[in-house]
Amino acid sequence: MNKHLRLVREFHNAFSVPQPEDGANARLSEMAIIMRQALLMEAGGELFRAIKAADMVNILAGMINLSYSALSAVAIQGSDVLEQPESWRHDGFVISIMRLFSDKINKCTSGRPEHYSDIYCLCVYLSRGFINADFDKAFQIIHDSKMSRLGKGGTLSNENAEDILKPNFFKTPDLSDCLYE
Repeated sequence: MNKHLRLVREFHNAFSVPQPEDGANARLSEMAIIMRQALLMEAGGELFRAIKAADMVNILAGMINLSYSALSAVAIQGSDVLEQPESWRHDGFVISIMRLFSDKINKCTSGRPEHYSDIYCLCVYLSRGFINADFDKAFQIIHDSKMSRLGKGGTLSNENAEDILKPNFFKTPDLSDCLYE
C-alpha cells in the first residue's frame, strides 16, 4: 500500500471516517462522488489562490491538501493508489498548471480510484519537480498536525464527520522547511 494512503487510512480510522478494508473495492455512491468533488474543488481553489499569490509554501500546502483529499476518496473505496507517471513541461505560463489540475479534478466526477490517483501523482510530481519541495516530509507534517487534534483530547462528534475532511478544517502548519530553495 502507498505510504501516504496508509497515513490517510490511519486518519480515517482515528476520526471514524467509514472505509472498507484494503482491497474491498467499494464503489462510491452518486452523493459520495458529489461530496468528494466538492472537497477536491475546495482544495483546488486554495491551491489556485496560492498559485496566484506566488507563495511557494502555500502552493506546497495546497498540493498536499489536494492530494490528501484525493487519497481520502481512494481510501473510502478500499482501493490502492495507482501510480501513474506524470509529466508536465513548463511552457512559461502558470495557467497551464491550473488547466492541468482542473482537468484532473474534473475527471474525478467518474468516482474511479484511478482518477483520484492521478491527482495525487500530479501533486507529487509537481511538488518535487516544479516547486522543488520534499513532498514526503510536507505530507507527514500535515498528517501529524491533523492527528495531533486527537492528542489534545479532541474527539469530534458525528456532526463534524464531513467537516473534518475539508482541507481548511485543520490549521495548516508551516511547511517552509520542506522547500529546498
